[in-house]
Amino acid sequence: MRIYLVRHASHPLLGRVLCGRSVDIGLGAEGRRQARALADRLASERIDLIQCSPRRRARETAEEIGVAIGRLPEIAPALDEHDPGEWAGLTFDALTRDPRWQTWNEHRGSARPPQGESMREVQQRVLDHIESTRARAIDTALMVSHAEPIRAALMHYRGVALDDFHHVQVEPASIHVLHMTGNSAEVRTTSIMAAA
Repeated sequence: MRIYLVRHASHPLLGRVLCGRSVDIGLGAEGRRQARALADRLASERIDLIQCSPRRRARETAEEIGVAIGRLPEIAPALDEHDPGEWAGLTFDALTRDPRWQTWNEHRGSARPPQGESMREVQQRVLDHIESTRARAIDTALMVSHAEPIRAALMHYRGVALDDFHHVQVEPASIHVLHMTGNSAEVRTTSIMAAA
C-alpha cells in the first residue's frame, strides 16, 4: 500500500501565529496556487481514497486535489492539527517569551503544551489511523493534514526520537510517500514541493 501524506498549502498566518484548532483559517492566494500545483502533480496518480483534517486549510487543499483525481475528500478527525491547548492563537513572538514553549521545543518526547496534546498522543492517533486505513484493503490513500501529525508519523517510520523533531521537515504543500510493507513503512520519497 502507498500512502501520500500531504501538508496543507500555506495560509496568511503561516509562520506568525500558532493557529492550532482555534483559528480555522483558509488558504490565501499563495496557498491556492500551491494547492493547484499539488493537484496538478497528483492528477495522474491512481488514488483510491482521499482524506483530510477537519481544519479549513486542509479541507481546501484536499478539495483542490480531489477535483484533479476525481474523488471527494473524507473528513478524518484523526488527521486534525495538533492541539496546542492554551497556546492556540498566540503569535510566535509571544510564545518565545513563555519558558514552557522552550521546554516543549527541547523535549517533545516528554513535554506537553498547557492543556494541550503531547507529541506522543499525536503520533499514536495518526499511526492508529494509518493502520485502520490499511485495513480497508485499498492500494493508495492520500491524507491531507498538518506539520505535526505528518512529522509524528514520519518520525515513527524513520525511527527518529520525538525530541529530535527538528530533523524532520514538513513544509507547506509538501508530499511524503509511505510505501507500506507488512508491519512497517518505508519513506521512499520526501518533501516533494509543489511546483510553482
